[in-house]
Amino acid sequence: MPGQSSNADRTSSSTRLGRRRLFNQAASAGAVALAARSPIRAEERAGSGVLGANERVGVGIIGSGGMGRGHMNNFKKLGAEWIGVCDVYKPNLEAGMEIAGKNAVAYHEHEKLLDNKDIDAVVIGSPEHWHHDHLLATLDAGKDAYCEKPKGHSIEEGQSMVNAVRKTDRIVQIGMQRRSSETIRQIKEEVFDEGLLGDIHIVRAEWYWDWHIGSKMSEVNRGDLDWERFCGPAGKQEYEPLKYRAWRYYWPFSGGNETDQGTHLMDVVQWMMGADTPRSAVQFGDVYYNQPTETPDTFCCTFEYPNFMATWTLCYASNRYRNGWSITFQGLKGSLFLTEAGYRIFDQVNGWEDGWPKRAKEHLPGGLTRTEPHIQNFLDCIKSRKQPNAPAEIGHKAVRPLHLANAALRANRRAFLEPDGASIRLA
Repeated sequence: MPGQSSNADRTSSSTRLGRRRLFNQAASAGAVALAARSPIRAEERAGSGVLGANERVGVGIIGSGGMGRGHMNNFKKLGAEWIGVCDVYKPNLEAGMEIAGKNAVAYHEHEKLLDNKDIDAVVIGSPEHWHHDHLLATLDAGKDAYCEKPKGHSIEEGQSMVNAVRKTDRIVQIGMQRRSSETIRQIKEEVFDEGLLGDIHIVRAEWYWDWHIGSKMSEVNRGDLDWERFCGPAGKQEYEPLKYRAWRYYWPFSGGNETDQGTHLMDVVQWMMGADTPRSAVQFGDVYYNQPTETPDTFCCTFEYPNFMATWTLCYASNRYRNGWSITFQGLKGSLFLTEAGYRIFDQVNGWEDGWPKRAKEHLPGGLTRTEPHIQNFLDCIKSRKQPNAPAEIGHKAVRPLHLANAALRANRRAFLEPDGASIRLA
């Protein structure tokens, strides 16, 4: 849905009726082309729902904004066939259709895309507040799903999504690409499973970017946007262009970078540490730079787990010193520093006499968060029907501590996760 606009013609009528006419015309044209291309595909697949090893996966996308189009290009590169594109903003829809090709169908309403029997799997690239409803609708339509993170807009939504997935035989991959990183999987097996760092009692996750909401973020052609459908589960909201362009920075649509970027890093922390259930969380933060938004651009969280503590710090109001993400695991025998470039292990025996400690081992292949391996894993699982690297349960547990921290921030109290794993107690 949200994302960078294309340079395509943005002329439309100023009324909602005009917008719907535009989308319906696009859909009709695409449907004619699709019918001419593949009239029997749905019937051929109506039996088992399992694709042959050499059969192309037919894919549709809900939300062809900037992230969505990035996925579209990668799916296409890996051999998937784009059947349908859905977005509530005309420039995004047009840009997505350019990638999908002339035989794809354009949709304004996700319900109609899900009715297309030629679509085997759906990429859910919509904003966070839509993930729950879009995933459940996709499952109801009998389709596999690649759902962007964070998985749900609340702990309750996340659990509901897990329950819904497990009532079906559908393949669901959550877009946490570090789960398919060869280097990170290697670290898990060769460093953490072997206990090379010794006992670890503190882990520090950090993300620093020099990032500011510029004036172009407010450039939205209101006549091309179905604001009411965009808001959807968030309920009625006063229209403001920045709320559409920068939806991640408003509470009705997102948990902010706490849940967005935090899902990636806290998932790695929990994965490496073999712990997925925090006891409690506190968070401090505010909007210092990216006014006039709501979710903090600078914050620090502390999470309590049974045998260790973890901190999660983000600042999007920084210079470019240490630009990017990192995670430091500090053990009794050694420490591991992980970034996009790779990792370095430091042996504490080297000490600090000569400045920074000497590296005991390093592996810096770069590109640890490439998305292609994660998408390939999903496509492979569609055909094999094996569980993917980031199934629904992992996606839910990855974002759960971040929802806990946001509850603490907004209440200005400490948030405890109750024994049921879903309820929050504030103290």
